[in-house]
Amino acid sequence: MGRPIIGITGELEAARWGNWIREAVVSPVSYTRAVERAGGTPVILPPVPASSVPVLIAGLNGLLLTGGRDVDPSLYNEAPHEQTDLPDHRRDRFELILMRAAIDADLPFLAVGRGMHILNVARGGTLTQHLPDRLGNEIHKPDPVRMTTHDVQISAPSKLGQVLGDSAHVPAAHHQAVDTIGRGLLAVAWTYDQVVEAVELPGHTFGLGVQWNPEDGDDPRLFEALVTMAGNAAQAAEPQTELPQAGVSQAEVAAAEVPQAEVPQAEVPARPKQGSKQPAARS
Repeated sequence: MGRPIIGITGELEAARWGNWIREAVVSPVSYTRAVERAGGTPVILPPVPASSVPVLIAGLNGLLLTGGRDVDPSLYNEAPHEQTDLPDHRRDRFELILMRAAIDADLPFLAVGRGMHILNVARGGTLTQHLPDRLGNEIHKPDPVRMTTHDVQISAPSKLGQVLGDSAHVPAAHHQAVDTIGRGLLAVAWTYDQVVEAVELPGHTFGLGVQWNPEDGDDPRLFEALVTMAGNAAQAAEPQTELPQAGVSQAEVAAAEVPQAEVPQAEVPARPKQGSKQPAARS
């Protein structure tokens, strides 16, 4: 098969073209570049009605849930913190449905930042809305606009550990984090202050969420793992049909399959004896 098709979640925002301002589907180009460099074909997914989600899932080989604004706290039965973003109800609703459908279809996925929060909430988990209230510092987002890097410790036997090893130095900037782990999820990476930095879904072909932003770093291994697993899953799902040999028509293949007794045999003339006279050729 060709390059696996990886759906990348986007959002609707006002954008300008010359003098025109229109609502547009937007997504940081760092995601599409990371997928393309890893060998996949990136496709941006706008928030669409629930009825379109099964068609999207059927047409994808893998899924990348991207970062963005905070998830609506009402989706995990909490009132909003004063530092929590105003929610994008349309995107929240779409991505929760998309995430659950991807899990049901065993579609390989990587959920980044907000994407990991969507994964956790989709499985009934909750979020810490503002980490400084819990930790007493802003070490996970010291700068409001720039990312910093920090170390994470990884469970070596996990799928994440098989990709990255037992530790990694990662770029990140977040003021929220996973609180109660969602149903069936397993925490597989942490910072030194015990903030959950990654979760995975055991039993899924490839189901991983990370708190950091690998698309903004220089380590392509997570995207390569996603694309590889998406390609393997797509290839395994393809029907195995035996193709005719090159240069042989379908009619010739069909004729070759006819039993020997049903194929008329050409009459071969007897060879003349040594020294016998050959008949003259006709003009």
